Order: sequence, then C-alpha cells, then structure tokens
Amino acid sequence: MSVLGIGNALVDILTRIDNDNILNELGLPKGSMQLVGEEFSIKAENILKKFDHSMAPGGSAANTIHGLAKCGVKTGYIGFTGNDEVGWFFEEAMKSAGVKPIMFHDNVHSGIAHAIISPDGERTFATDLGAAVLLNESHLTLDLFKGWDYCYVEGYLIANRPLFEKAIKLAKQAGCKVVLDLASYNVVEDNRDFLMALLPQIDIVFANEEEAKVLTHSTPEDALEFIAKNCEIAVVKVGSKGSFIKRGNEKVQVGVNKVNVVDTTGAGDMYAAGFMAGLIFGYDLKKCGELGNCLAGNVIQNIGAKLTEEQWKAIGF
Repeated sequence: MSVLGIGNALVDILTRIDNDNILNELGLPKGSMQLVGEEFSIKAENILKKFDHSMAPGGSAANTIHGLAKCGVKTGYIGFTGNDEVGWFFEEAMKSAGVKPIMFHDNVHSGIAHAIISPDGERTFATDLGAAVLLNESHLTLDLFKGWDYCYVEGYLIANRPLFEKAIKLAKQAGCKVVLDLASYNVVEDNRDFLMALLPQIDIVFANEEEAKVLTHSTPEDALEFIAKNCEIAVVKVGSKGSFIKRGNEKVQVGVNKVNVVDTTGAGDMYAAGFMAGLIFGYDLKKCGELGNCLAGNVIQNIGAKLTEEQWKAIGF
C-alpha cells in the first residue's frame, strides 16, 4: 500500500521565542497560520534572528509523507519549489527519507514558513508560500495519481480551489482513497461551505478540536458523528484528552501519553502519519490511534516537525 501527498512545499525556519510579545509585535494571533508576503517574511526574519533557529523541510502534507516514509510506507509527494538552495534542500531532504519527489520548479524563491514556538510549546506560523503557490491544476494529470492507494491532501491547498478540487477528482478517478487534514481553524472558517460540500468525496478526515468546532458548530463528539456520516473514517483530536475515531458503527477513544512538551509543531502531521501507517499495516482503529499518538508524542519533545533517528529506532522503525 502506498500514499501520495500533495501540498505546499515549504522549508520551516524554526525559532523558539522567550515571550509572546513578539507575536503581538508581528501582529500574529498565537496558534494561527497566517499567509504573508516576502516583505513581511524578511521583517519577521530580522526580528527573530536574535533567537536560535533551525531549518527543516516542511509543509503539512510533506511532514506527514516524510513520517510515513520513515515508517516504511511507499510514498510520493507533489509540490512546487524555486530553483534555489531552499528548494534543493527540500527535495534532497525528502529523497533522503525515502520519498519519491514529484516536483515542479521555476525561477522564484521557494516557500518559507516561519514556525514561531512560544514558551508553552504552542506554535504560530507566518508562511510566505513563494514558489509553492505556483502549483496549479494545469500541473496535475491522471497519470500522476495512478498506482497509488491513498492521496493525502493538506487543507492549506484550499486557497487554490481549482487545484484542490482537481487533485481530489483525479485521485478518485485513479482509484485512490482521499485523505484530508483540515490544517487550521482559520482555513476551515474561511472555507466552511466549500468543505461541507466536498466532504462526501473524502474518505478519511483528520481534524483537531478547533477545526471540528468551526466546521460543524458542535462538540468534538458530535463533530465526529457528523463527519463519519459523510466519510469512511473520521478522526477528531482533542489535545490532552486524546482522540476520537469512528468508522461506520465502530467508535474508539484513544488517550495520550504524558510527555514534556517542547514544541507542538508537526504534532497533527505526525499523528496522521502514524495513523495512516497503522491503517496500511492492517491495525485496528485503536492501535492506529495509538501509533499516531506515539509519533505525535515523540515529535512534541523536539524543536520542529521531525523525529530524531534515535526516536525512530526506539519506536521500532
């Protein structure tokens, strides 16, 4: 079984700040993902440069696909980067994890996501999509999707609705099951009606508590019921309370492991990677959720959205 991802190919610049006043200075709501231009990105870089930072391949779907590849799942990734060092770094990092990159390029700067980590581990993103935004529906052909079992789509792609719709349409035509992560509460809020209309075409949905509330105007458990009526599998994550999972009449709740939270960046992406790996390995829903929790619980002990090689070995991959 294999998974093809499609999303905004970004490189994360990970910066841990010592107080949240910097977010106010930048005008960034804590915990949100804000799209910014190159000018703002440069301003943020200047303000944040006094703090330690690191660089890693990023983007929601890319994080999940990277995690799946580390689990031993056959993976591919469709994205767009610039012909620059940032773009080359992204592609090489994906290849080194075992992902097959299906990349498009142009002579513009590659996308960068400033992942700003608060003292409590919450992360706020200021994302300059750069070249990533150049991926459009004209790049997608049926052949790209043929031979894959799942197509994993990140919710952030909804900013380009023709691309988002065509990716889902071609994936279904190619016989893929479509997996959607809702990405961010503000993305759901801005596109609620569009998402509601598309739900019946989605096979697996991942949502956190805030995204589920904005989508359904209800509690996490009621949101789970609603999504599960429209999709094959619904997953609603409720932070420290764990996650609710439903498929047909089967419903489970999975708790979380108590760990020291350093940075929540990538927690949802790695949960999805673990869950999908479990599904491909033939695990039951509870064990899928537990593997998702395991990867998420490990990644939040690190700066950034990747597990260390030592963590992968300890887990058994």
